[in-house]
Amino acid sequence: MSSTTENRPPDASSTEAELSAPARSWREVRTLLARLHFYAGILIAPFLLVAAVTGLLYTFTPQLDRLVYENWLTVDRPGDAVRPLAEQIAAARQAYPEGELASVITPAGPDDTTQVVLSLPELGEKQLTVYVDPYTAQVKGDLVTWFGSTPLSTWLDDLHRNLHLGDFGRLYSETAATWLWVVVLGGLALWLGRARGQRAASTRGVLLPDRSAKGVRRTRSRHAVTGVWLALGLLFLSATGMTWSQYAGDRFGRLLDVAKARTPVLDTTLPGVQPPAPDGSGSGGEHAEHGGGSGSAATAAEPDPAAFEAALAAARRAGLGGTATVTPPVKPGKAWTVAQNDNTWPVHYDRVAVDVVYGAGTVTAQTRWSEYPLLSKLTKLGVQGHMGRLFGLANQLVLAALAIGLSVITVLGYRMWWQRRPTRADRTARFGKAPARGVWRRLPVTALVLGIPLTVALGWALPVLGVTLAAFVLADVAVGLVRSRSAAS
Repeated sequence: MSSTTENRPPDASSTEAELSAPARSWREVRTLLARLHFYAGILIAPFLLVAAVTGLLYTFTPQLDRLVYENWLTVDRPGDAVRPLAEQIAAARQAYPEGELASVITPAGPDDTTQVVLSLPELGEKQLTVYVDPYTAQVKGDLVTWFGSTPLSTWLDDLHRNLHLGDFGRLYSETAATWLWVVVLGGLALWLGRARGQRAASTRGVLLPDRSAKGVRRTRSRHAVTGVWLALGLLFLSATGMTWSQYAGDRFGRLLDVAKARTPVLDTTLPGVQPPAPDGSGSGGEHAEHGGGSGSAATAAEPDPAAFEAALAAARRAGLGGTATVTPPVKPGKAWTVAQNDNTWPVHYDRVAVDVVYGAGTVTAQTRWSEYPLLSKLTKLGVQGHMGRLFGLANQLVLAALAIGLSVITVLGYRMWWQRRPTRADRTARFGKAPARGVWRRLPVTALVLGIPLTVALGWALPVLGVTLAAFVLADVAVGLVRSRSAAS
């Protein structure tokens, strides 16, 4: 055996392996967050910017509607007393006899008009709404609406939700919503977790930008501080946006089903009324002897305008106030529905079923806002807050500030990327480099054991987040392989 072998320490090979292996440290979690935040900022920021701008436009739709559709939505002069609802409906049907009478929406305030909603086959899921002055029963005009929204509101809503690209376009808004919380929390962790001794370690440094900084440090300070101030609001927008998104919203719906937290369903079945058979030979039940006729006959013909007034009066006696939507039954053996929809705090979402034909205005069933499950309430309130309706003008101003702030953060992020570019004569680039690759090799085993299952679970719960994150990882691995081969050659 040679002297070289004899003089080598017994554990030399193991020592070399340990020296070549990367050191694992929890500090590398910060480096991984920096890399994730960097790529999310570069690739997801355009979606966030578009969502912020379109959301800002949609926020002020109530004011825009009043400006554009004032002649339709408001009366010329409020009177002392309103005309009977049946008279208003009759006036609307005389001016617009086409289509079917779908529902009637009572005025929300003394200056508002009554809305008589008609269903026309050529409009598809949209409807024709006729606006009537409740004090004179004069028809003000008509608009093609979508769930009560004016054409302008509908256009801005589609722009914000899907860029007028249908279901495919909804991927853009869901991408923005599912990544926004990742970007916000990652940015907070990076800004608050900096080493001690730096200026931002103090409360003042966290909440106020560093005026003495210059260049990229100044931009980073403004970017981070703005994000801190907007963090809670942006997280709220992300969470509420995901609840009605296409894929994450479906997962959230399953959670509501498991938790039995769905919105209560109003039972519109009339007690004791048996729907007729398909051939029309069925019995009308115990109420068949009454002069109202069968439920089929009552719903096949045009609903009587007086029945709308009777249903509304029954709902008022049951405690429903404010603006109400009166809807006739669409099937035999069903009750009329009256729903109170006050979206401004304090909200009211009470609904009652009224037997107009047989029960002379008897309330057969009801659902009250106070009976909603907690999760259902939070979801409903969150949606109204996201749309800027919950607290009126104050809600709109807060949303506008969030939209403008998110736009500023995005622009500052891209500016910071540009400022970090190499500028030496022998090494130039148009943009800054991403944080170092291969960080996962230096992560603690505990972080990997906990992080990988958590990431997979999030990818399942938020499918668009999971797919885009997987695409980022694959693209990053592919780029790394190409660069490694180029360097080797």
